[in-house]
Amino acid sequence: MQPSHSGKVRDLFDLGDQLLMVATDRISAYDVILEDAIAGKGALLTQMSLAWFELLDDIVANHLISARLEDFPAPFCNHPELAGRSMLIHRAERVDAECIVRGCITGSGWRDYKKSGQICGIALPEGLQESQAFETPLFTPSTKADEGHDENISMRELEDLVGADVASQVRDTSLAIFQRAVTYARERGIILADTKFEFGFLGDKMILIDEVLSPDSSRFWPAESYEVGRGQASFDKQFMRDWLDETGWDHIAPSPRLPEEIIAKTQERYLEALRRLFPQTVLSHSAGVTS
Repeated sequence: MQPSHSGKVRDLFDLGDQLLMVATDRISAYDVILEDAIAGKGALLTQMSLAWFELLDDIVANHLISARLEDFPAPFCNHPELAGRSMLIHRAERVDAECIVRGCITGSGWRDYKKSGQICGIALPEGLQESQAFETPLFTPSTKADEGHDENISMRELEDLVGADVASQVRDTSLAIFQRAVTYARERGIILADTKFEFGFLGDKMILIDEVLSPDSSRFWPAESYEVGRGQASFDKQFMRDWLDETGWDHIAPSPRLPEEIIAKTQERYLEALRRLFPQTVLSHSAGVTS
């Protein structure tokens, strides 16, 4: 089966007013798809998104129709390898913006702050330390690029891009989701440092689309080792990015091959995030994850 569209980590099959979204085990860094995959990653991310969709449904509806293989149309229902890593979803009119919410100062935001005292054009108080939590989370949208890098934009630029009403709606909904997720994660020993959301419209109704609050789209930190003033251990692919940087890679394809140890430790971090946040989740044997 050939997908209608292949992204960095997901494949989409066009079914008219519906889509089948398949989370592969591909992994990317610096917008480059690496040659090595992380076994079971697609299933881990799918199961986490499904759990978050249920938890957030009273705040915003989402694009999910079903994640049950038997509900998929032919021929997809006859492919057991799709089980656990696929969603049948509504086709929505995408809002062409990444809706990023930052709860702590880290990553590119920390680098920008050290240079200018700002993050994405938002002036911040002096004296902030790396990994420090903001008094109020920041909404910092970016463009949604099908190819190349997304670019940070201001709220005014977002309004020009998608309209003032839609811009306000995605901002307010993003912040509401983030606050719910921060509380839920903190109660389970995880700090949600930042994340990104994507939205679309199904008719006149705005819905949450794509994946949500996964280690691919979020920074999750273990609360027990959190300490302001330094970088944090993370339940995501930052561990792998750090290794790639140590090799001197220039972030241009092809990437270095990942050693088995790095692949295994990256998988462990994804799995630990799922175990902590949603311990009730059961992964099928076909997921390719060693638990």
